[in-house]
Amino acid sequence: MITFEGITKSFGGVPVLRDVSFAVPPGRTVGIVGENGAGKSTLMNILGGNLQPDRGSMRWEGEVYAPRNPRDAARRGVAFVHQELNLFPNLSIAENLFLTTFPKLGRLPLIDRATLHRRTAEWLEQVGLTHPPDILVDRLSAGERQLVEIAKALSLDAKLIILDEPTTSLSAREAERLFALMGRLRERGIAMIYISHTLPDVLRLCDEIVVLRDGEVVGSGPRADFNIERMIALMVGRSLNQLYPERRAAPVEKAGEVILEVRGVTQPGIVRNVSMNLRCGEVLGIFGLMGAGRSELARILFGLDPCEKGDIRVAGQSVFGAPPRRRIQRGLAFLTENRREEGLCLEATIAENITLVSLRQYQSNRVGLLNMGRLREAVNAIRGAVRLTPTAGNEAPVKILSGGNQQKVVLAKWLLAKSGVLILDEPTRGIDVGAKFEIYQLIHELADNGAGVLMISSELEELTGICDRLLVMRRGEIVAELRREAFDGERILAAALGETVETGAP
Repeated sequence: MITFEGITKSFGGVPVLRDVSFAVPPGRTVGIVGENGAGKSTLMNILGGNLQPDRGSMRWEGEVYAPRNPRDAARRGVAFVHQELNLFPNLSIAENLFLTTFPKLGRLPLIDRATLHRRTAEWLEQVGLTHPPDILVDRLSAGERQLVEIAKALSLDAKLIILDEPTTSLSAREAERLFALMGRLRERGIAMIYISHTLPDVLRLCDEIVVLRDGEVVGSGPRADFNIERMIALMVGRSLNQLYPERRAAPVEKAGEVILEVRGVTQPGIVRNVSMNLRCGEVLGIFGLMGAGRSELARILFGLDPCEKGDIRVAGQSVFGAPPRRRIQRGLAFLTENRREEGLCLEATIAENITLVSLRQYQSNRVGLLNMGRLREAVNAIRGAVRLTPTAGNEAPVKILSGGNQQKVVLAKWLLAKSGVLILDEPTRGIDVGAKFEIYQLIHELADNGAGVLMISSELEELTGICDRLLVMRRGEIVAELRREAFDGERILAAALGETVETGAP
């Protein structure tokens, strides 16, 4: 189907891809794995016609393939399903599918609505969606939107579909639905490139695997040649003997005074009678299935969403009913699950993002002028603290960074603000295994330095790997509390599913 031959690309003299060669046969799924910054996105941009290689070539079904733009790639049958879906939520499914190819009534400049709905229904049937074509995309779940993207690709007669981190925002059930569809597409002879940091899924779904590191292919071959340990070793250039760092001290025993106190927090239909304590030096995890109310609780604690009753205290002072600005001043920080839309100003520089909530601390006089020297020193110091990549300067736009480094910028922003309580919602979503380890280290360092960390994650293994204590939520309520010595995957899942579980807390 498609063959890459010696693809090489540099930006500003810095090599991003070096002599990349491999093939994707028809009806096969090839997995591409690598750390953030390994060159995966650049390679796919070359395949999709967004970039041109400096050297090397591509062949499509034996013929030279050199798309000058995305339209050329689409004409050949290349389609992308991106991590950040390219759908307009205010338009219907049908309007999204045929945005540039609306069927018309003869020669009249009018849309043939009957044909539009009929053809949309046909494509939706192929991906297993039963929604009416005129329903707004805004009303669909993340998994259903993913299927609409694939239906859109099929409507363009795609022969090669690139899926970039397709399960990042999906529930387990939605992911299984996507995997079943991928199997049907493969049976139809459609080739797929599957890019993911979820290595077990790569092993399960892909026929062949390609590992990139620093822009080079460091390993490739059939799935049988790989296991998770080998993929990780190839990706990071070393063997990771442990996925989670060890704490330097006994956290539960040394945990200090209560820094965050939540009592009876209730918002009808969202959360009910939620109470908890978070102590200085503690990493407290919250686990629950989709719809349990974890992210909603985090937004309530930070003041983004309303709360009918209860009390929230930070360092002993109530912030109930206070706006986020006041909660930030009291030392509360919030790393949202959607860093690109809610945690970062993508067009702003790295330095501007890091200093976003701390500018008042660096005013040199009452007029409000900033002491740029002090600010620059602080930014450089905090960059070192979070181990931000040195290849991008302070004035570089944050949008050019990898997912892991973008997450470090968000953490740096709150570290500079000297936050005492950090609420982290899915802090490692969409980042590679090496960057995850560094984020885990940072979380432990924050706790070791006296901060209280409240961490929400859909990955149970992640929570049991780094947390000191764990709360389980179900239908907006806390249904179990366990200390580290009582962590047990089956018991935690049982609590999340509504089965009886004994508490592991005193």
